[in-house]
Amino acid sequence: MSEENIAQTTAPPQIHWRRMYLISIGMILFAVVIAWQFNLLPFGNSLPRQNAIMVIAPYRHQGTWVFDDRSAGLVQEPFVAGVPEMIDVIVKDIPDADQGFRLLFSSKPFPQYQKKLVWLRGDGEGNYYRFEDSDMEGWICPAMFKYYETAPKELYVKAEPMK
Repeated sequence: MSEENIAQTTAPPQIHWRRMYLISIGMILFAVVIAWQFNLLPFGNSLPRQNAIMVIAPYRHQGTWVFDDRSAGLVQEPFVAGVPEMIDVIVKDIPDADQGFRLLFSSKPFPQYQKKLVWLRGDGEGNYYRFEDSDMEGWICPAMFKYYETAPKELYVKAEPMK
C-alpha cells in the first residue's frame, strides 16, 4: 500500500459541522413545537379557552375566595370587591364549601344555572357585574380574559359540591 492510501484509511472522519448544525436546529424546533402543543411553555397558548362551559374550583384562603388554574397561569387568584359576598350567596347550601367547590360559568345559559350576572361597566382592567335578581355587584379582575377575549355582557354561574 502506498503512503497516500494508508493516510486515507487511517485519517479520522471529518465532522460535517453544517449538517450537525441543521440537525440540531431541527431537533430544537421540533421540541419547542411539542412543548407548545402541550402548553408546557410559559408563554404557551395565550388564547382564551374555547369551551362553552368553564369550570374552576374556588376555595377559601386567608379569609377570601381564591382559585387555581395552572393551565391559565393562575395560582391562588383572589376574588375581590364584592365577588366574595356573591360567592357566599351561591354556596350557602354547599357543605364545606370553604374547602372547595366546583364553579361552572359560561357566557351562554346552560341547564340548571343558578345565577345570571349582568355586565354593568368596565373599570380599570376589570369589569363590574351584578346578579340579575338583586343589587349585589362585584368586580371581576383581568384574569377573566384568560377565559374570554372580551367581557361578556352576561355570565351564567352554578356552584356544585366537590364529589
